[in-house]
Amino acid sequence: MTAAAEFHPAWWCQGPHAQTIWGALAPAARVPLRRHRWELPDGDFLDMDEGPAQPGAPVLIILHGLESSSRARGVLELLQAARACGWRGLGLNFRSCSGFPNRLRRSYHGGETGDLAWVIQQVMARHPGAPIVCIGFSLGGNVLLKYLAEQGSAAPVRAAAAISTPFDLAVSVQAIEQGISRLYMRRLVRQLTRKTWAKLAQFPDLVDRQALRTVRTMSAFDDLVTAPINGFPGAAAYWAAASSGPTLSRIATPTLLINALDDPFFPGAALPREGIAQNPNLSAEFPRAGGHMGFVAGPWPGRSWAAGRSIAFFHGVLDGA
Repeated sequence: MTAAAEFHPAWWCQGPHAQTIWGALAPAARVPLRRHRWELPDGDFLDMDEGPAQPGAPVLIILHGLESSSRARGVLELLQAARACGWRGLGLNFRSCSGFPNRLRRSYHGGETGDLAWVIQQVMARHPGAPIVCIGFSLGGNVLLKYLAEQGSAAPVRAAAAISTPFDLAVSVQAIEQGISRLYMRRLVRQLTRKTWAKLAQFPDLVDRQALRTVRTMSAFDDLVTAPINGFPGAAAYWAAASSGPTLSRIATPTLLINALDDPFFPGAALPREGIAQNPNLSAEFPRAGGHMGFVAGPWPGRSWAAGRSIAFFHGVLDGA
């Protein structure tokens, strides 16, 4: 189902790039968090940031975007919202994204759902009977939707939301390699290549060093690093296998999808409207403005409309159960 969204950008934060940049760089909420290191079965680890809550309270699991972390502004805003609701907020840092390098050759990618599945099982064991809701930003949204599709009706998640999701990774890469969006791409590629150089000290045969020196685009990085390290023959195969758009019909969990039509990371024309319309479990809100993970509304310094809308959606599902 696709509905008209009631989002009005802050008067002082107009345009997709202002929304995108301020949405990432605005002052973050102060949230009391405890960091836990959860040891994974394969010998790696995940760093989890947890907020306080009462026993039995709903658990909100938050997935960040590409090369971000649980200390990003959007994640902290949701952790604060969870605290205000009395829920347990849990920020999942993907492998290598918590400020510490992970131990194994591989780290994370846009279609890797095994770690999320494991985390949810851990939450169920540690907080039996507590309702679980999940929200993902950008790449984290894609991971979340892939997980929900894989689990289908067996997903132990009561409700979910995905914000600024790149439903088709090939389309998203093409978008950020054009025009002014290349500025975002260059920053991401610098972060990813820097992390890869550091990893070469641990695994000298990880990738070809000379080839890594020539990487300037996301497609080149995915072709050289992301795809082969994760068992894909090339970037195109990785994008096709990891994209959540073709899997939306299999989602059985009530799920809110929020994307702006002016998102510089994913064009509004490519949104999977037909697949969404065919699944009654999906509620889509695609406002004209908002940028990528922006949705900045209200007086200075602004608040995330998308975060508030997601929390309201979760309340609607949990209260109606």
